[in-house]
Amino acid sequence: MSLIGRAFLLGVVAALTSLSPLAAAPGPWKTLFDGKSTDAWRGYGRDAFPTDVWRVENGELKTIEGVKDPVDIITKDKYRDFELELEWKIKPGGNSGIIYRVAELPKPSETWHSGPEMQVLDDEKHKDGLDPKTSAGALYGLVAPTGKTLNPPGQWNKVRLVVKGSHVEHWLNGKKVVEADLASPEIKALIAASKFKAYPRFAQEREGHVALQFHGDEVAYRNVRIRILDK
Repeated sequence: MSLIGRAFLLGVVAALTSLSPLAAAPGPWKTLFDGKSTDAWRGYGRDAFPTDVWRVENGELKTIEGVKDPVDIITKDKYRDFELELEWKIKPGGNSGIIYRVAELPKPSETWHSGPEMQVLDDEKHKDGLDPKTSAGALYGLVAPTGKTLNPPGQWNKVRLVVKGSHVEHWLNGKKVVEADLASPEIKALIAASKFKAYPRFAQEREGHVALQFHGDEVAYRNVRIRILDK
């Protein structure tokens, strides 16, 4: 092999080995909600989709506001390392969340007792919007979003969520607003100083369900899809 060819080959190898964990080739996209079917979902703690509290309307997956017992929905499948995309729209003053690597724990339990959350919120009219760490796009209660552009209630906001090992990224309307290492001493210290310290399984799952939270308010989701990131 010539010196030029050898140099080129070494350069290619170096480039490949220097790729970050998030640069691994992803698998094909899987649709989780196509505007019609809820087959990919069921209620948390339930065997079936909770039609008493969620419905499909005009191509949107929506909560039924005003019900007595709100129920989060979770994917039937569990996911380890993945990229999730969706859009959400909320009413004025509304609150919801996208929770990931959820373990289905014995009752009474909630999805957020095990899974970290990307906050879905009307920052202007909900009290959680006063604290950056609980505002829209945040790693709820732990890391505030930076540089975000948030569309108002009644308009769609686009999410990209990347979870790879202990590394997570929250993207909102095309901007990366949170990047965190859930295994880092900094995040562990934040958890220990938060309400999550009461839940020993919080942020400990290596694999789990994706959940859409019903916090009592009307929220709509659409164009929900996921793809696996290579190990």
